[in-house]
This record gives sequence, structure tokens and C-alpha cells, in this order.
Amino acid sequence: MSTTPVLNLPLLQAAQAQKHVTVNDALLRVDGMAQIVLISVDLTDPPALANDGDCYGVPVGGVNAWAGRDGQLAVRSNGGWLYVTPARGWRARISDREADAVFDGAGWRTGALALSQNGAATRHEIVEIDHPIGAGPTSVVAAALPGGTVVLGVTGRVTSPISGTLSSWRIGVAGSDNRYGSGLGLAQGAWLRGLTSSPQSYYSDTDLLLTGEGGDFAAGDIRLALHLWRLDVPG
Repeated sequence: MSTTPVLNLPLLQAAQAQKHVTVNDALLRVDGMAQIVLISVDLTDPPALANDGDCYGVPVGGVNAWAGRDGQLAVRSNGGWLYVTPARGWRARISDREADAVFDGAGWRTGALALSQNGAATRHEIVEIDHPIGAGPTSVVAAALPGGTVVLGVTGRVTSPISGTLSSWRIGVAGSDNRYGSGLGLAQGAWLRGLTSSPQSYYSDTDLLLTGEGGDFAAGDIRLALHLWRLDVPG
């Protein structure tokens, strides 16, 4: 055996010269795989500028140095790339998606909590939206709640003070405009944590509705986070 069975790390051979080359190669692979953080899993062309230790998931259609490396992990090392083939069930952080992911044998499934033998998955996701509040009695965050999801709740933070004639505000959806909170503060830093009393399914994209209480909005900014589940069907 010349390599290890899982990570394909090179093994020293009896009476081998230049042992440090083999050992250093193995250490670089381990360094890239331990606590895996993938900068991206969407780039097909290797970046022109990369630092040693940078790790990417090569998607289908890799070109140039990544040609023929579809599905592998590419670790930058000494101006070139080391390659490792991930196994089903490996977990990694995807930096440009700001999400954790599981390798399903073909690609990286972000937010997967459970994965079936045939590819069905339960995924948890947090969607953040920075929303500027315009003047008026209400402010609509268009299509904020994605269709085909179960929303557990909405959290938020006022990022610049909410002004106007209102004394507070509420947030919800048409027909239930306080579903995720009411009597909410106006000052910068004020926050909300609205739990859906029973997990709420949305079958099509749905607006979030902000409504002034005691008056109208004039201006302000809020950052909203939507906490939800997605269900992926089996292959």
C-alpha cells in the first residue's frame, strides 16, 4: 500500500529518499481536510490568486488545472493543487454561501440535517435580508418567505433608527400582520424574535408586511433573518 485508504495520503516507503517531501505532502492534505472550509463549490475555473491552504470543491465542468477533477476537493499548495476525493457524508463550511453542507456523493447539499439513501433531505436554512423602510403606513418585504418551505420563525435587528409618527410596529403577513411580533422598538439595535406558534408552511413566495402602530413610517433600516426548513425529494 502506497497511500492511506480514506484520504489517499502518501505513505513513506522503506529506505525512501527525500522523506520530507512525502511527509509534507501528507500534512498539507490533512491541513486542508481537517475542519474543512471550502471557499466555493461553484467555481469551474481555478482562481488566478489563491493562498496555500485555500480549499475549493470542484463542480461539474472544471477547466484548466481542474479539468477532469469534478467532485474532488482542490487544495492550493506551492503554486499548484493537491486533490482529495470526498466521501458521502463529509461535512464542510461553504464560505461564499455562509452555510454548512454535506457531501451527498455527487455534490454539496447546504444545510442538510438528514440525508436519505436516495437523496431526499431535510435542510435547515437562514435567509438574511437587509430591508430599507419607505414612508407610509406599511412597508412590504416582497417575496421574503420562500415558497415550498416550513418557516420556524423570523428574527431581526433595527440597523438604523425607524422614524415617523408611529410609536411601535408589527411584522407578519397579509391576514396575520402580527404573526412574527408587535409592539416592536424603533431605536437602532432594537430586535425581534418571532416564533411561529406552529411551524408554518408557505407554498408560494410570500411577502412580509411591516405595519406602523400609532402612525406611519418615514424611514429606517432593518435586517431580517428567516429561519426555515426545506424538504428535498429523493432521486
